[in-house]
Amino acid sequence: MTIREASESDIGNLMTLERDSATAAHWTARQYQTAISGDGPQRVVLVIERDSGITGFLVARQIEREWEVENVVVASSARREGLGTRLVREFLDRAREKAGQSAFLEVRASNEAARALYEKNGFTVTGHRRGYYQDPQEDAMLYRFTFT
Repeated sequence: MTIREASESDIGNLMTLERDSATAAHWTARQYQTAISGDGPQRVVLVIERDSGITGFLVARQIEREWEVENVVVASSARREGLGTRLVREFLDRAREKAGQSAFLEVRASNEAARALYEKNGFTVTGHRRGYYQDPQEDAMLYRFTFT
């Protein structure tokens, strides 16, 4: 198993994974291309890969010394195997190396698996946004991780 930075040749696989995940943020190919190429805001796009191919990914955007986790997706066939934890920890290590002070994200209130993942990795709830998500409408829980 390998975690590496995504390349433009991975975009099709990323889109397939996120389309199969109802709770994932759904991006266009152009948005992934911008994130990977570095043409837009500074981002890190990590993929976790096995012999069978890419089984998950994480996208985060740097905003000065803060990082926003924008998307974390693990293939449904590979969930509950610790891949999400490995991606989050790799991201936190890389953000720390770039002098990150904190990381933040929002997640659907009903997404218990994701909430458990973030809490297990040191993120804490800092608030919520009513009706933040659509289709279906749902509150978002806000999380933050502070580097020590």
